[in-house]
Amino acid sequence: MTSAIWSQSSQQEKLEQRKAQIQQEIRDNEKLLKSVKSKEKSAMNVFMIQKNKIRLKEILINTTEKQTKLLANDMYINQVKINKLNKELSILKEDYAKMILKSYKSRSEQSRAMFILSSENFLQAYKRAQYLKQYTNFRKAQGEEIYAKSTQLIDYNKKLNVQKIAKQKLIVENEKERVELEKERQEQEKLVNSIKKDKNRIVSDIRKKQRESKTIDKQIDRLIREAIAEANRKAALEKARAKALASNSKSTPKEVAAVAAKESVSSSRIELTPESKLIADNFRANKGNLPWPVEKGFISLGYGDQAHPIYNTLVIHNSGVEITTNEGATARAVFGGEVASVMVLSPVNKAVMIQHGDYFTIYQNLSSVSVSKGDKISIKQNIGRVRTNGDTGKTVIKFLLLQNTTYTDPKGWLSNK
Repeated sequence: MTSAIWSQSSQQEKLEQRKAQIQQEIRDNEKLLKSVKSKEKSAMNVFMIQKNKIRLKEILINTTEKQTKLLANDMYINQVKINKLNKELSILKEDYAKMILKSYKSRSEQSRAMFILSSENFLQAYKRAQYLKQYTNFRKAQGEEIYAKSTQLIDYNKKLNVQKIAKQKLIVENEKERVELEKERQEQEKLVNSIKKDKNRIVSDIRKKQRESKTIDKQIDRLIREAIAEANRKAALEKARAKALASNSKSTPKEVAAVAAKESVSSSRIELTPESKLIADNFRANKGNLPWPVEKGFISLGYGDQAHPIYNTLVIHNSGVEITTNEGATARAVFGGEVASVMVLSPVNKAVMIQHGDYFTIYQNLSSVSVSKGDKISIKQNIGRVRTNGDTGKTVIKFLLLQNTTYTDPKGWLSNK
């Protein structure tokens, strides 16, 4: 029973921490919403942030419901204990009353003395004296037990009252959140209706952005293949040097380079050295625990092919995840590695590619970059500033993750925050 109570208490504490985290995310989301509302020129931007706020509210309500359920279970256990204690106390008090009555009837010292003196022999007298002593001690112990259980009962009743108040508070809190959630959904419905009126322009904008995105993806593919080929050339050169050294060859650096150049160089798969294999293994071992590429934010567009949130027939492709964050946010490396490339994708869009063995992480839509090609990067190191779109007021980083030339969903690699 004790371990079960401890487990429930531990779960309650974790839920409280999670709830505090969600509430902070909601506050951050509201700040972002206010900022975008004051600058945006399209209801679509507000819609996406509002959608995330609704999602957070739903998680918050669900978390509070779990807390209420745990509290109810704990209250049930305490009520069972109170019932048990009441029953035990009732029996104890009844026995104690009978004992007191019996003691009262034989309360005189003379009757006790006569009880001992009327013994047939010394041994019987000794046993009667011991019995009286034990009887007195038992009565004292029973009185102490009644006091201890009565004190315990008071404590459990106090705890139960506190839990009843806490449960009622959670119920009221959840009801308030439900009312607010309904308001958010109604506001979202209004936004959807206003967006649908402007369908042609929105569809045109999305298709234009998809074309731009495909062009950028091709550019990134080319740069990744170049980075893979360069890494393989370096590995081949190191291998040729080691071979020449092992055979005591007097080959010149130029001759060694010529031998290395004859090696087949792949541009689609990195030939891992022992060092780069260790880095790749460490990166892979941290799947699901990588920090986010920005300190705060939410995924506003997921990975892969997906239906538009309003126009279901319109399919959007995304080679990474888009994370909406606060204005002025800095991008940070999700793992240690080496800067493979700093890309200028457009006059206002820069990107950084970091290599982690045969894995690559790409941080796109930066207004400025604070690293250079070849730099060794540590986890959470600042690599640049995320660009805020002047037209929409949105600050979005696009984060990509690849193993060699194969794209993968970055969401599964990032921690749950």
